[in-house]
Amino acid sequence: MASTGTHTNPDIDYRALGRHIKRWGQELGFQQVGITATRLDKDEAWLLQWLQAGHHGEMEYMQRHGTLRSRPDELVPGTVRVISARMDYWPAQARTANAVLQDPALAYLSRYALGRDYHKLLRKRLQQLATRIESLTGPFGYRAFTDSAPVLEKALAQQAGLGWIGKHTNLINERAGSWFFLGELYTNLPLPVDTPAANHCGSCHSCIDACPTRAIIAPYQLDARLCISYLTIELRGAIPEPLRPLIGNRIYGCDDCQLVCPWNRFASPGAEDDFNPRHGLDSGSLLQLFAWGQQEFEENTSGSAIHRIGYECWLRNLAVGLGNAPTSEAVITALKARQDDPSALVREHVAWALQQHV
Repeated sequence: MASTGTHTNPDIDYRALGRHIKRWGQELGFQQVGITATRLDKDEAWLLQWLQAGHHGEMEYMQRHGTLRSRPDELVPGTVRVISARMDYWPAQARTANAVLQDPALAYLSRYALGRDYHKLLRKRLQQLATRIESLTGPFGYRAFTDSAPVLEKALAQQAGLGWIGKHTNLINERAGSWFFLGELYTNLPLPVDTPAANHCGSCHSCIDACPTRAIIAPYQLDARLCISYLTIELRGAIPEPLRPLIGNRIYGCDDCQLVCPWNRFASPGAEDDFNPRHGLDSGSLLQLFAWGQQEFEENTSGSAIHRIGYECWLRNLAVGLGNAPTSEAVITALKARQDDPSALVREHVAWALQQHV
């Protein structure tokens, strides 16, 4: 629901309402809620420089939306505040991330994607939060977002006091690390704002050193074209050959920069059952997943963030993983079985993988 005017009601104590919103957010499963205004001048300048440098790669939607990302009141007219919320997702039941990464026969999937798609869950909770607010304020203007529209969610979260943007460009909270999702309510409620979070990265550069492809080209600067998450999720064409050996067994996303971050020693497991691993995706073997037919892929990734890359890119990524796996008769047999795949993209990556075992 949207409105073009600021919500004003002399009978409402907006400061008290802000406190209620934070309590209600925690009751709905968010670990923290903060409130910020809409000015993001410094972040807008950074965004425009990043786009101009071409660091967004083929994510043309980043360029298309332009400054709508950094100007909430233009994206949703009437917006004067953003309610930013975070929800922990670290899947404690999953096989240890480092154990999977160190076994080249296994397939590593980013920990956020092992369970159900977070978009629907967070949007539902944000809608429930809006409904609670409405029960006190009456109709008001709002719109909920969860990584689903042109929103600079990390910048807004930092301004709302939820954490700071680290050198790897992820948001870090000093009491919770970085294993959490973000969601926002753009609203016309004139709520009091929170103090922005201070940066506590200091002289640490663990994330920069850990990046397999050196995608963190400088502190706080990520070249998406080198990032494994971009290569395995966003890129729809061929993965550049020089980067393929560096991908290792990471077939959907990459968590290396977060795994080494010292602040994640404070991270807590997610409390939502929906984020627990499904279909053994926390420790499936490359061979097992490569053997899935399209129907099996559709069934096993339905309702998951993984589903959006599609079967073709799924096989492309797995072929790269198998190219990096130890040579064995089983690996070569599996790759040869897909040499005549209907997809030229898959065939090309299978051919490359086979060459690694010559």
